[in-house]
Amino acid sequence: MDRRKFLRNGSLTGIGLAAVGSWSRIDAGAVGSRSTKITTALNLEEITVSELQKKMQSGEESSVSITKAYLERIKEIDKAGPMLNSIIELNPDSITIAEGLDLERKNGKIRGPLHGIPILVKDNINTGDKMLTTAGSLALVGNHAKEDAFVMKQLRDAGVVLLGKTNLSEWANFRSTHSCSGWSSRGGQTKSPYILDRNPSGSSAGSGSAGAANLSAICVGTETDGSVVSPASVNGLVGIKPTVGLWSRTGIIPISATQDTAGPMTRSVQDAAILLGAGTGVDETDPVTKESTGKSIKDYTVYLKKDGLKGKRIGIEKSHLTGNPDLVSLLRAAMTVMETQGATIVEVDVLTPLKLLGTAEYQVLLYEFKDGLNKYLSSANGKVKSLKELIAFDLENEKKVMPFFKQEILTESEAKGGLDSKEYLDALSKTNGFRKTILDLMTASKLDALSGITNGPACCIDLVNGDYDNGPSLSTPAAITGFPHITVPMGLFHGLPIGLSFYAGSYTEPLLISLAYSYEQATMKRKKPGFQKDLIP
Repeated sequence: MDRRKFLRNGSLTGIGLAAVGSWSRIDAGAVGSRSTKITTALNLEEITVSELQKKMQSGEESSVSITKAYLERIKEIDKAGPMLNSIIELNPDSITIAEGLDLERKNGKIRGPLHGIPILVKDNINTGDKMLTTAGSLALVGNHAKEDAFVMKQLRDAGVVLLGKTNLSEWANFRSTHSCSGWSSRGGQTKSPYILDRNPSGSSAGSGSAGAANLSAICVGTETDGSVVSPASVNGLVGIKPTVGLWSRTGIIPISATQDTAGPMTRSVQDAAILLGAGTGVDETDPVTKESTGKSIKDYTVYLKKDGLKGKRIGIEKSHLTGNPDLVSLLRAAMTVMETQGATIVEVDVLTPLKLLGTAEYQVLLYEFKDGLNKYLSSANGKVKSLKELIAFDLENEKKVMPFFKQEILTESEAKGGLDSKEYLDALSKTNGFRKTILDLMTASKLDALSGITNGPACCIDLVNGDYDNGPSLSTPAAITGFPHITVPMGLFHGLPIGLSFYAGSYTEPLLISLAYSYEQATMKRKKPGFQKDLIP
């Protein structure tokens, strides 16, 4: 679900402060260290991974020329022009990495479909290089990770060029119930490339904005509850929140051991499928990934089937068929497409049983955040070594760190006990039971997958009041259960993108990719952003 609803309702739940480590680093880094003059007429708008590969294979382009083209576009759109502020730091070694991959290609070594492809990753993912990993917090300025996160190693092995790191809602939007998504004390406020006075949703706001604006070929976000699928939805992207365990979480600043995962954010289902396979792998330091043995694959593109909806039974969240008539119209049109493609539509009610959990999910996250963050900070290179020290740092630097909203979630988490606490174990038991509720519902209705509106349109940037209820959302059922969830563009609502969700049981990524691809190819609802100043013509 929308993170704002989650923070305000339990389990149902500044712009000028782009301070230390933001554009000052970029000016001194990749953009400033080499000439960024583009020597080709490469049009990056809506270009796919496959199209970039064809250009490199033919010799028309190289990884270096493509990387330079993206750096120039970032300079023109993120730093100047619309000033999206989606990128918190650029990688000073991106050109060098691209040069090495071009040399490999010249010598006949091609690592795979991502060889030489520029990507951006969220700034809560460790990168063992010259860039920082801060979760957007000034408290972690100076935190140079000792090594890459496991998933980052997988992607580097696949041949990506890491362009840089994206801004996010500070601490992945687990700091305040009144936060404005896409704002961090280190990176400032990120904007939506569709309508610039809107925020691109949290917490993977920078990945959503940058991906939509074609500032890299593909992006990586992270999710606990909605933070991949929500910014993907409001930015007209395809987002995949994998089964918890398909991608390792080692080296990613945590919120929840039971719900966290990183995932692809791209402009097409095909590119999302390519990125998903590259990130898989069993990690001995993240035991849950062992459950993926025999269930994960390296090439999910074999499930890109135009007839993927044929013969499938899809459960539509019936509460999404009431409310704002324009949103309902989009969903009903999507249902008609699915039926035309051979699917059977069944109305279901998932959100009512979800309400019975009360605040159980939120309690689980409060306990797991304290436990996981203390472990991460204790070995990080930042100024603070514990959640308690982080809270103290924020108070000491309140004018810079908390000029708009505070840190009541951090203090609530610090007040919790350990993972052996009865309150935690009881809450965890309730959330674990919800998995059976979903599976029983699907079995009773003979459903292949569940579907509905991913979430409402992007909120206005409001640093005074924070985000607000923006309509229906569907992230929480998949988040609590650890099930995979994919969102695909469904259309525009007053010029703002709306996504259509599909989710099902653990390790059903092949099915969900086929459903999403079938719908995508039948509709092609992705529209590139126009950088409109505001909604009023």
